[in-house]
Amino acid sequence: MTSLISDTPVYLTAAFYLFVDLPNYTERRAALLAFCEAHNVKGSILLANEGINGTIAGAEPDVHAVLGYLRQDPKFSSLEHKESFANKPPFHRMKVRLKKEIVTMGVDGISPTNMAGTYVKPEDWNALISEPDVVVIDTRNHYEVDIGTFKGAIDPKIQSFSQLPEWVTQAKSLEAKNGKKPRVAMFCTGGIRCEKSTALMRTHGFDEVYHLQGGILKYLEVIPPEKSLWEGECFVFDERVSVTHGLHEGSQELCRCCREPLPADAKASPLFELGVSCPRCHAHTTDTQKNSARERQKQWEIAKSRQSDHIGIPQRQQKIKALLPQDAPILYSFRRCPYAMRARLALLVSGVRCEMREITLAHKPHNMLEASPKGTVPVLVLKDRVLDQSLDIMHWALAQNDPEGWSTDRQSLDTEARALVGICDDSFKRHLDRYKYPNRYDLQDGLADREAGTAYLEHLNTQLMQSSFLMGAQWSWVDAAIAPFVRQFARTDRVWFDAQAWTALQNWLTQFEQSERFNKVMHRYKIWHEGAKPVAFPPD
Repeated sequence: MTSLISDTPVYLTAAFYLFVDLPNYTERRAALLAFCEAHNVKGSILLANEGINGTIAGAEPDVHAVLGYLRQDPKFSSLEHKESFANKPPFHRMKVRLKKEIVTMGVDGISPTNMAGTYVKPEDWNALISEPDVVVIDTRNHYEVDIGTFKGAIDPKIQSFSQLPEWVTQAKSLEAKNGKKPRVAMFCTGGIRCEKSTALMRTHGFDEVYHLQGGILKYLEVIPPEKSLWEGECFVFDERVSVTHGLHEGSQELCRCCREPLPADAKASPLFELGVSCPRCHAHTTDTQKNSARERQKQWEIAKSRQSDHIGIPQRQQKIKALLPQDAPILYSFRRCPYAMRARLALLVSGVRCEMREITLAHKPHNMLEASPKGTVPVLVLKDRVLDQSLDIMHWALAQNDPEGWSTDRQSLDTEARALVGICDDSFKRHLDRYKYPNRYDLQDGLADREAGTAYLEHLNTQLMQSSFLMGAQWSWVDAAIAPFVRQFARTDRVWFDAQAWTALQNWLTQFEQSERFNKVMHRYKIWHEGAKPVAFPPD
């Protein structure tokens, strides 16, 4: 395995957030996660009723593809992001999480969408915070403030953002003077905490509340060092640990136990142990936890010496182990469904390898319903779109590769082919359902529909008496599209079917059912669940 560290910055990191009303946020998770995984993008995205918050990283085209996917939704059309580059992967896995808040304050009734303070552009920030009557507040956690902040800013010394509301009620610096509350300027890493904190301030009667647009990261991106009032470095929640002006990677190191930057002179302390503890967290872990951390550090050092990546097995490496290509499509399927069967047949012959997700119709996974709300199989999640019609999947697969010549390219032949399949999917399928499941349709039996369906089967038999297959001398997509439905009709009462005078049709069906191709598409898979290891279709 080769190293994931490059000499040149090739990993784009994009940070973004947007406060927007998302009443259906739970339904968005699966499709977003699938899209990120399909593009090999790693990081973390939070979804809540109040909006979206995320930081993702990967190859530049893939990160931009995810951002484009988000912005095509009218809810996220105004989404802005901040970019920086790194020469090593900032994240090792992709997570899309559902939260009550995209940034946890724990105060009901706070609406940044309607109540946030006034934006101040980075270019105007220095002038504002230099005014003597402005109280400047750093809303970040204490360990973030320790490594850098704006000159003259107040540090509330909070352990988490949820402690800020209590600090606001007690802060002497915020007390009114001569009956008037002070002007307040607030800032944070990317701007998201300030949207909530300024909304909080307005509920406390502060009328003039300002916040740095785009946060510290935007300020460091656009303000040159010689004009900056920023002192130190800015902590970021990824493997870079900190950034400086121009968003270049900083000098800070991370304690792998508490996930906070190492305090000054931490390595000289007897409480510091690489990968195990630092002076800040040493007293907060047990001996068992420290021993576990030591073993993890040992394995990491072994992996590093071999120039491999030890931190988990990334989703894409799991797919490689399953003999899946890097951008393998995801196929939601149900083994016995004739629509899903025809799609698998086309994918098989085309040589397109997919990640197979076998489902049960009684418990359809949220991931599939997110990708295709209509809730029927098959569903094929591609890198740039979702196909949820079986014929669309067949034609897409054959457009990628058609080694056996399944396509019906000639105009007259293709028109005839589509008409034959159209009858199958329309009137024949309607009679098939009523014949096979009469109780569903309040029928005493399905014999009348069996009789009605025979007209189509007789037509197929006549066609097969004239040629070996439905469109001529070789198997085509039409045979693959129709055979699963004829098979289902025959299996409803095989004795009756075999007794009919349809020799050509019966031989055609038997040949299909006894083929190696049929055995492969009918391979039994375990029912997929979220978190399951990827498995490949076709099976090895």
